[in-house]
Amino acid sequence: VQLQASGGGSVQAGGSLRLSCGAFGRTFGRYVMGWFRQAPGKEREFVAAINWNGSSTKYVQSVKDRFTISRDGRKTTTYLQLNSPQPEDTAVYYCALKDSLDWGPVETETWYDYWGQGTQVTVSS
Repeated sequence: VQLQASGGGSVQAGGSLRLSCGAFGRTFGRYVMGWFRQAPGKEREFVAAINWNGSSTKYVQSVKDRFTISRDGRKTTTYLQLNSPQPEDTAVYYCALKDSLDWGPVETETWYDYWGQGTQVTVSS
């Protein structure tokens, strides 16, 4: 199984960017996908998560009302829409997948089964 994150790049503060994460190698019927990020010199932190049918989502407080997580119901793909990003959102963004029907401790890195390689997001002021 391989997770591929894409869509990163440079954006000005107040702009927008959409990250994508697709799972390849097998079909997942039920899953939870999460996004994490790691800024230079900081630990990796949880950003957002969504379950397989979109009925459950969770965000870290700092991105609520600015970022939106969604998924494509036809395939194991999730999106993270970054609206009005700020310089403090600059980080490498990682996606992760938990092969599970049930919602769980989505903020915990070790809960996930698979990880993508990360995509860099740089926000300039």
